[in-house]
Amino acid sequence: QVQVVESGGGLVQAGGSLRLSCTVSGLAFDEAALAWFRQAPGKEREGVSYISWNGGSTYYPDSVKGRFTISRDNAKNTLYLQMNCLKPEDTAMYYCAAGEPVAFYKGGPADFDHWGQGTQVTVSS
Repeated sequence: QVQVVESGGGLVQAGGSLRLSCTVSGLAFDEAALAWFRQAPGKEREGVSYISWNGGSTYYPDSVKGRFTISRDNAKNTLYLQMNCLKPEDTAMYYCAAGEPVAFYKGGPADFDHWGQGTQVTVSS
């Protein structure tokens, strides 16, 4: 059984930083594409950071590029998201997702097979 557990969310002032973590068990972590998605109330779930199975490739949409950094530690089965210069519009529930290697190139929520319950990030102005 695959388990995905996020941690590290919280309340932060605009301009501040947070680091999210995600541990994944029950699958071949070092073969999985990983990503962080977020969903704000009334909005669709959107991908904010992606990393390939070996960490050699990453992708960020323009909305977070230069502020967010995704990384993974395959020895610890853990994914990270360092978020700097946070803005109120970054407020959302953040989800960790794992999928087949090809999911990195497809990028949509439906392309990822395993999800955590989410961790709330709230950025105050």
